[in-house]
Amino acid sequence: MTSSPELRPASKKRPRHVAIIMDGNGRWAHKRFLPRIAGHRAGVDAFQKIVKQAIKRDVEVLTLFAFSSENWRRPPYEVSYLLDIFLNMLENEIQKLHEQGIQLRIIGDRSLFNERLQAQIVKAQDFTAKNTGLKLVIAASYGGQWDLTQAMKKIGQDLEAGHLTNEQITASLITSKLSLGDLPPPDLFIRTGGEQRISNFLLWDLAYTELYFTEVLWPDFNEVELDHALDFFAGRERRFGRTSEQLEESSYA
Repeated sequence: MTSSPELRPASKKRPRHVAIIMDGNGRWAHKRFLPRIAGHRAGVDAFQKIVKQAIKRDVEVLTLFAFSSENWRRPPYEVSYLLDIFLNMLENEIQKLHEQGIQLRIIGDRSLFNERLQAQIVKAQDFTAKNTGLKLVIAASYGGQWDLTQAMKKIGQDLEAGHLTNEQITASLITSKLSLGDLPPPDLFIRTGGEQRISNFLLWDLAYTELYFTEVLWPDFNEVELDHALDFFAGRERRFGRTSEQLEESSYA
């Protein structure tokens, strides 16, 4: 018998930052002979559950891949519906997020959004900017290659202006120019839906992230499934290039 998520004892080892590709909405709908948009509606319910569970499990940052730079290639009606869901969340759910102490951030190429959506993004971020609870990052019109490109452009501008030399370009500098540059890197990456790839998501940031893939489709990914992923993380030995013996020695130092 599975205990409820609320009664589950907290693990000693928790990821500070969890990043998730929410995959499988369309297949979830197809299995039920429903239109794809029904899967996206069900995906919103899963989103709300996982945000609440992340708060209960003391996750500091939750980054969700909502709409990729490649998703613009999908049928226009589906793209329009996805953007409508996003706008609805920003307009109608932001008060609930604020009451939970959540700080909302949106990362991605906003220039491709219409003016109403761009304005609502700014409004929602400003409204929650001073909150000190969960940092909820929504990646929308986002791609890891885009993120690295815009970071390189910023560095190039600093070079041209004489504010930077080649010798000053370091991994830390590149990180600081990325969308998540002021946040801890993801400790745990989760992809639902059975696919086992990172699909142009946080390419630089995932360098030492633990990768967890599950067959569970996103609308079925609930609190218990998130706890399974957290248990997986708790069992991982994170060496960052060192040996197990070195980790043991440092723990006794």
